[in-house]
Amino acid sequence: METLRSQAARSAGPEGDALRRGMGWSHADLASPHVLVESVAGDSHPGSVHLMGLADEATAGVTAAGGRPARYMCTDMCDGIAQGTDGMDYSLLSRDLIAAVCEMHARSGHYDAVVFISSCDKAVPAHLMAAARLDLPAVHVPGGAMAAGRGDTTVDQIGTIAAALRRGELSTQEYRAWVDAAVPSCGACAFMGTALTSQVVAETLGLAQPGGAVAPATGERIAASARTAGALVLEHLRAGRTARTFVTPGSLRNAMTVHAAIGGSTNLLLHLPAIAAEAGHAIDLTQLQEINDTVPYLLDTRPAGTHPANLFWHAGGVPALLNEIRDLLDLDAPAATGRPWGEELDRWRPEPSPVLAARGLTAADVIRPRETPLEERGAIAVLSGNLAPLGAVVKRSAVDRAGRRVVGPAVIFECQEEALTALAERRIRPGDVLVIRNEGPRGSGMPEQYYVTGAIAADPELSRSVALVTDGRFSGASQGPCVGHVSPEAAVGGPLAVLEPGDVVLVDIDARRLDLLGAPDDPSTSWSAANGRRHLDARLAAWRPRPAAPASGILGLYRRLAGPASLGGTLTGTA
Repeated sequence: METLRSQAARSAGPEGDALRRGMGWSHADLASPHVLVESVAGDSHPGSVHLMGLADEATAGVTAAGGRPARYMCTDMCDGIAQGTDGMDYSLLSRDLIAAVCEMHARSGHYDAVVFISSCDKAVPAHLMAAARLDLPAVHVPGGAMAAGRGDTTVDQIGTIAAALRRGELSTQEYRAWVDAAVPSCGACAFMGTALTSQVVAETLGLAQPGGAVAPATGERIAASARTAGALVLEHLRAGRTARTFVTPGSLRNAMTVHAAIGGSTNLLLHLPAIAAEAGHAIDLTQLQEINDTVPYLLDTRPAGTHPANLFWHAGGVPALLNEIRDLLDLDAPAATGRPWGEELDRWRPEPSPVLAARGLTAADVIRPRETPLEERGAIAVLSGNLAPLGAVVKRSAVDRAGRRVVGPAVIFECQEEALTALAERRIRPGDVLVIRNEGPRGSGMPEQYYVTGAIAADPELSRSVALVTDGRFSGASQGPCVGHVSPEAAVGGPLAVLEPGDVVLVDIDARRLDLLGAPDDPSTSWSAANGRRHLDARLAAWRPRPAAPASGILGLYRRLAGPASLGGTLTGTA
């Protein structure tokens, strides 16, 4: 093994020994491999409140294996708590801030290896980005999933329950009973949103241990996983395995394949390019579409499916899913054990789940067999057209077939609050194409448009007859005909910037098209993508940027520097 970073730093800066002695380090500690135990532990939300306990377990694992651990923290924010407010503008930015703080901790402290511990939407992608950026031996410990609440309620359903209260269908007492029981424990929310999707991707990439993703957030199983992570990261160090050993073109393709099969969040189409870029790779949207057109959608969990997503682990978790689609995978890509996934799956033995049995379910009810998929194709469709020259994404698995093609007039809003008001006042009609622009990374920070999608999905008529198009993004819990990540965004002169009210827009999810067909005064015979392109070219020639939304501090910096959504929307401007 080459000279450790920690030991080289001791020679360069002798003050470090004195300072660490002041924290109680022994001379043996100073000479041992230094391992950073980096978590987002804090009282910010259920996905992070329990992570200090896992950090303690990882610390014990490192110590037992002969390393000297040090716990650092950078607590994440909660999208659910920020939802519907200006606080959501910080959500995507928080990913890059956490990754940057991890970089600072590891480089300034001269650590030899890192154990990352996180559960949720931005923290897990941030830790995977940091792992690839640092290229040190690294293991990620997913913080697991909470159980479902009363009547299998998950927190993504609270909005629907609140709407029932407003309509007078529930009493205040009944509403409070649902709210009080919706989040029964710590852990990531029990639906296949961005948090659990990210945990699954961490395991598939080989950065989290097999069987670790979506595990129950409480109990001995997850504690044992954190302890073994402490020992495993030192095995990686001795073997010379760094994070980029695992984040390879083959493992990235596997991640895209698994994402398609689980009906994963569209937000991974921001995070996966950013992770890949940190390892020196790129995500090809053409390849992503090919994967989604050939990989079956198998995981029957909410928000698009039937069951709470915490049951995924009880059905065998990631190894069971990989085994179901193993012919579609690169089995030479490494699992976190250092062995190829093919060998890991050969070793895997499913065990009957008493949790499923108590519900009268089998594993096949949650992870559908290849012969009876939920859909023959994967979850995501990448749209292109004259309104999205660099692409746009939609979770087609969450769209009713009747709503997969809409041709109608554009109803334009400059922020989601305006769109919510229009929906509440019932000013949106069947056949309309709602456009929310200036909500991309440069426009506002790219907040989720969750409440708008919820309002559309809650209306049976609109959910099958309108489309929502935005340069913003959506919650992993969103359902319905929602096209996001439109690139280039309006704030930098993307075509959405010059779309006008009443313009005829085509949203065709099955054909993967997003086009302006014509202006309201065009004769119907001239409606075409080519005609729409002519209108856009003429308008863009006269376009001038609108005054930037006021923002100071780190949010203002992000809005000035953020890269396009098509490349991950990173703070550095590239991905």
